[in-house]
Amino acid sequence: MNIKQKTIKGEISLQGVGLHTGASVTLTFCPAPENHGFKFQRVDLPGEPIIDADCDNVTDTARGTTLTQNGASVSTVEHVMAAMVGMDLDNVLVKLDGPETPIMDGSSIQFVEVLSQIGISTQSADREYYSIPHNITYTEADRKVEIVAMPLDDYRFTCMIDYNSPVLGSQHAGISSISEFNTEIANCRTFCFLHELEYQLQHNLIKGGDLNNAIVIVDKEVDQAELQHLAKIFNRKALEVAPQGILNNMELRYQNEPARHKLLDMIGDLALVGYHLKGHIMAARPGHAANVAFAKKIKAAIKKEKSKKIQKIYDINAKPLLDVVKIMEILPHRQPFLFVDKVLELTKTHVVGVKSVTMNEDFFRGHFPGAPVMPGVLQIEAMAQVGGILVLCTVPDPQNYLTYFLKIDNVRFRAQVLPGDTIIFRCDLMEPIRRGIAQMKGVGMVGDKIVVEAEMMAQISKVKDSETV
Repeated sequence: MNIKQKTIKGEISLQGVGLHTGASVTLTFCPAPENHGFKFQRVDLPGEPIIDADCDNVTDTARGTTLTQNGASVSTVEHVMAAMVGMDLDNVLVKLDGPETPIMDGSSIQFVEVLSQIGISTQSADREYYSIPHNITYTEADRKVEIVAMPLDDYRFTCMIDYNSPVLGSQHAGISSISEFNTEIANCRTFCFLHELEYQLQHNLIKGGDLNNAIVIVDKEVDQAELQHLAKIFNRKALEVAPQGILNNMELRYQNEPARHKLLDMIGDLALVGYHLKGHIMAARPGHAANVAFAKKIKAAIKKEKSKKIQKIYDINAKPLLDVVKIMEILPHRQPFLFVDKVLELTKTHVVGVKSVTMNEDFFRGHFPGAPVMPGVLQIEAMAQVGGILVLCTVPDPQNYLTYFLKIDNVRFRAQVLPGDTIIFRCDLMEPIRRGIAQMKGVGMVGDKIVVEAEMMAQISKVKDSETV
C-alpha cells in the first residue's frame, strides 16, 4: 500500500527567542499543498520571501544550520526540521517574523507538542521515498568523522560522540525506527562545554542563551568566583557543579542525552535532502557541517539515479499515447518547428516525449553541414514542447492556449545529438502549477546517456490574451 503525503490541519504558533540573535520571534506552522515540502517564510521582510528547506541552500553551519534563498536567511532550523520529520509530515510552511527559529528549551519537544495539538491531515498524493541502494559514506579524517548510510526498509539511526572529555566520555544513542523519535529523542536538549559558553559570552554570540535551553558540561576546573559570575549573568542565585559534571541548573533527562541530541540534529539536517529516506544511518562524531555535506552526497545520489530512470522503462517502438496528429491538436507548432514526434506517457506531474533526429531536418543544412550536430537551443526547444504538452493538458481546451518561456536555469549539454539519434525527453513538475505558471525539470536521453538537462519555467496564456504579451 502506498503511503500518502501528510500536512497539518491548521495553523498554530509558538513564541520564543533565537539562541544566537536573542531576538523575540513567533513561529507559525501552516498547512501546505501536496508536493510542497518543507519551506520557511520570513514574513518580517519585504515581499515575505520563501526559503526552501534544501541542503543546497545551507550557507552556514558554525553554530547551527542556516538556510539562505531569495535574499533572506533563517538560522538554527535543525530542531524544527527534526520535529516535522518525527511527526511524519511532508508538506509544511513555517512562517517566521525573525531571522532565527526560537530555541525553546533547546530540544524539539515543544515543536512536536504543538504539531500534535493541531493534528495531521492525510493528502491524496503518494509519498516518494528514497531507499538507500548501497552504502553511501562520508568521512573527515582530521575530525575523525565517519557517516555511512546502509540499505534498510526503515529509517534507523545510530550515533556515537566522543569529545575527549573525561566528563562526557564516549556516548552512544540510537533508534531502530524514526517512529521512536517523539518518545526517545525529541526532548533531548542541546549542550555545550563551559569553555565554549565563556567564549560565546565574551564575543556576544548567544544573546538568547539561557541555562534553561542548554546543558552546560563543566570540562575544566572552575572556582567559586567564576560560578558566581555565571550565576549573575544568567540571573541565578547560585550555581554549582553537579556530580555528573554539569552545571546544576538542570538534571539530565537521559544519561546519554548529549548523544541523543546529536542524533536529533542529524535527523533535522538530513531532512534537507528533501525526501523521506529508508536506510540505516550510522555516524561517529557528527556535526552540522558533516551532516549537511552528507545530505548533499545523498541528494547527488538521488539525482544520479533519477537521471537514469528515464531510459529503463520506455520502449521507443511501443504504441504511443499520443501520435503526431494528436500532438498537433494540443501544440500550435508545425513543421519545420514541431520537435515532438510522439508522447509515450502523460500524467498530472510528468510527461515523456520522443524526438527522432534525421538528416532531413532543415537545420542540418546550415548547422555544421559537414559534421551535422543538433543545435543545443533546439534540444531545449524540443524539451520545452514536451513540457508544453504537460501544461496544456491541464486546461480543457488546449487549442486556445499558447505556452511562453519565462526562465531557463541550470542548462547542461552533456553529449552531441547526431542524425539517427532518438531523444527521449522527460519533464517533471518541480511544484504544482499555480496561476498558469509551471516549473519543470527536463532531461533528454539518447540510449542510456543524458544529452541535455534543464530547469524551465513557462506560462500558458489564452490565444486572445497573447496578442498583448
